[in-house]
Amino acid sequence: MPDRDDEINDTVTIVLADDHSLVRSALRMVLEAEPDFEVVAEAGDVRTAVRKVLGYKPSVIVLDLYMPDGSSLEAIPELRDVSPRTAIVVLTMDDKPHTARAAIRAGASAFVPKEAADTELVDATRAASHGHSYLDPQLGGRIATENEDKPGAPDGLSRREREVLKLIALGYTNTEISDELALSVRTVEAYRGRIQRKTHERSRAEMVRYAREHGLI
Repeated sequence: MPDRDDEINDTVTIVLADDHSLVRSALRMVLEAEPDFEVVAEAGDVRTAVRKVLGYKPSVIVLDLYMPDGSSLEAIPELRDVSPRTAIVVLTMDDKPHTARAAIRAGASAFVPKEAADTELVDATRAASHGHSYLDPQLGGRIATENEDKPGAPDGLSRREREVLKLIALGYTNTEISDELALSVRTVEAYRGRIQRKTHERSRAEMVRYAREHGLI
């Protein structure tokens, strides 16, 4: 029979970080249905999440990617710094392949779309707590079958498309891009449309974020 200390050591401690209290309550129910899982703290914003991880040093943080005070993606390296042994499970409505890749590159151990939380969050949390990686199977399949122009090209963007995206992210208008790259405005518009289709980012703000995540600016 294991003694009490062994039982405590085997417990997977968890911090839940999501800006919606109802979502946190639902996630807590899913996780604490597991006999060895314990939610030790909750956070509704990025800065509180960092403080809770620093204070509790949990086995795992389940982290919503977008909260009111900014993108949690940028906080992942800080979370790793304040508690290197805490595994990071990203749980988000954003199931784009490039977002998953960016989260994993930043230091997350697992990536789960919120729509799959009821079936995958427990497995992802357990895998992360044991030092393993976990990626939603459907999302992993999409990443594996992406047809990229060359190794390392995000979402199949060509060299020219990456140049156009960089200038868009820097605030250039279509006319200014056409002058910069010696292209017609119509050609720039065509490139912009292809970039939006490949990255699934429609607004300029989304494209700026995408360019930053992939080191284009």
